[in-house]
Amino acid sequence: MITIRNSGSALRLALISAAAVSLAACASHPKPAYPTTQPAPPSRPVEPPRSPAPAPQPEPVSQAPLPGSERDFTINVGDRVYFDYDMYSVRSDATPLLDAQASWLKRYPAVQVRIEGNCDERGTQDYNLALGARRANAVRDYLVAHGVTAGRITTVSYGKEKPIDAGTGEAAESHNRNSHTAIVGGARMQ
Repeated sequence: MITIRNSGSALRLALISAAAVSLAACASHPKPAYPTTQPAPPSRPVEPPRSPAPAPQPEPVSQAPLPGSERDFTINVGDRVYFDYDMYSVRSDATPLLDAQASWLKRYPAVQVRIEGNCDERGTQDYNLALGARRANAVRDYLVAHGVTAGRITTVSYGKEKPIDAGTGEAAESHNRNSHTAIVGGARMQ
């Protein structure tokens, strides 16, 4: 047995002994081992993160005219026939266009039209108003004879007041001798 002479020394000895016992106690319990191996790869390949799906693109806007619209009539059928100088009879080259107008108007029975008779600049105002009226009526009669209801058609003469070609000479005058079929109601809106 160890004899301790001094109480301060005894306290020091007790502290050193306690520290040694503590260290010995820690050494007897092993530290837990954590796995250091990589986990097994997933059963399916990992895909990179996806960006959001692109927004669906709108359908392209059709440039074709809406069937039954004024634009459809003008582009796909035609709205103007021409006349010879000082004449109001329908020319043979105008009949295919007038046949197409009659067919289109029968397909769209709600459509109402106005036939506008026009003349070139030669002649008096009164003479050209009368000639324009005869031209408009000739087209109206043709359409009615080909099955278009007469009540759907009105006529007007503009004489030489609304030329479509402001030029001079025979080329301009031949453009201004015409009958224009204008849709005034019942057509689909474009």
